[in-house]
Amino acid sequence: MENKKLTPVSNWGLYPSIKANVVSPTTILEFQEAVLSNEELIARGNGRCYGDASLQNTIISTSKWNKFIDFDRQNGTIEVEAGVKLDEILDVSIPAGYFISVTPGTKFITVGGAIASDVHGKNHHVDGCFSDHLIHFDLMIENGDILRCSRNEHTDLFWSTIGGMGLTGVILSAQFMLKKIETAYIKNEAIQANNLDEIFELFDSSESWTYNVAWLDCLQKGKYLGKSIMLRGEHATFDELPNKLKKNPLQIKKKSNLNIPFFFPNFALNPLSIKIFNWIYYNKQGKKHLKNYVDYETFFYPLDAVHNWNRIYGKNGFIQYQFVIPKERGKEGMRQILETIATSGNGSFLVVLKLFGDNNKQAYNSFPMKGYTLALDFKVNDKLEKLIANLDKIVMDFGGHIYRTKDAMSNPALTDYLQQIDSPKFESMQNERINRFKQK
Repeated sequence: MENKKLTPVSNWGLYPSIKANVVSPTTILEFQEAVLSNEELIARGNGRCYGDASLQNTIISTSKWNKFIDFDRQNGTIEVEAGVKLDEILDVSIPAGYFISVTPGTKFITVGGAIASDVHGKNHHVDGCFSDHLIHFDLMIENGDILRCSRNEHTDLFWSTIGGMGLTGVILSAQFMLKKIETAYIKNEAIQANNLDEIFELFDSSESWTYNVAWLDCLQKGKYLGKSIMLRGEHATFDELPNKLKKNPLQIKKKSNLNIPFFFPNFALNPLSIKIFNWIYYNKQGKKHLKNYVDYETFFYPLDAVHNWNRIYGKNGFIQYQFVIPKERGKEGMRQILETIATSGNGSFLVVLKLFGDNNKQAYNSFPMKGYTLALDFKVNDKLEKLIANLDKIVMDFGGHIYRTKDAMSNPALTDYLQQIDSPKFESMQNERINRFKQK
């Protein structure tokens, strides 16, 4: 395997951007060669994390390690190499009547990345994280050995790797359970909420729904602080579908996806343009309570329909800021967060509020805790570090922490929660940044 020359690399937020030696193995021997011949390296899938989580001077890419191993249609299990993306799984599983049990808001992540980040979705309060449906994975450790890790084999490595951000080794393959479905459609409800009190009441009344999430207008103040739309859904049964959709219930129409062909100028995304977008988004459904049936792509992956949407933020890029705070203090914490953002003027048009259920205590490196989580996108500018510092203080005061998969510049005290991570070989720029803070 020939190492590539230094390659410009950044994750989805485009910040930070580095030049790295990227190797893309196609055989086990090539994986072993890369691991054994480098003092430090980190595995990277499709780069859909943010910040510096999967960046390092040497990156071992799983992009070419992307074959299907087995699909048991009778029992609903699938086994794939780590570089297979969720969209590739869905293309195979949905026609067979299966859906991914837990999926994030993009289908363009790899299975290896889903394990390393222990991704969550709109259904954490019901179905937990990706790891709750994981059967086993194969992990290459620092000496090149491959270990089968599960709840019964190499259990310490199994639990430390889940949510371990690639710091325990290179995930090579995984087997996990899928969810049985009758159709490719979601019974969807969209409900407008005028403020934070209303949206929290909706979350309380929607806990019986499998999927729920809220979009927030983060620039609102006063009595409209927390103005939002609750989106909740269930997998539609065949009998529930409108007749026009019953002909091909496990197939959806192919869509003409949009593409952002160039980076937007820095001035394009500003408080005024965000306000206009938020007004359009809030009012587009035309009624306070909308009930309809939508295909799974529309419900789970709306942004995936716009290729290269990260270019909207300009060449300087953006960060995604996601935190969780305990449920009992959720509303007050969110109130302070939203007031701080509204006052700063550094708004986000991608603001998502979700409810987490009980965490899996065995998956001790996993991000979720019982509470509310908010994810926001912020364009990188000279005001951002001050805003993040102010938000970090609120999160800390409320006993929360930050999602490592999204982190780029938060107080390391809020991201220093990983345990049993002791390999000096598998190291990211993010972990080095956090460790420098610990050593002070």
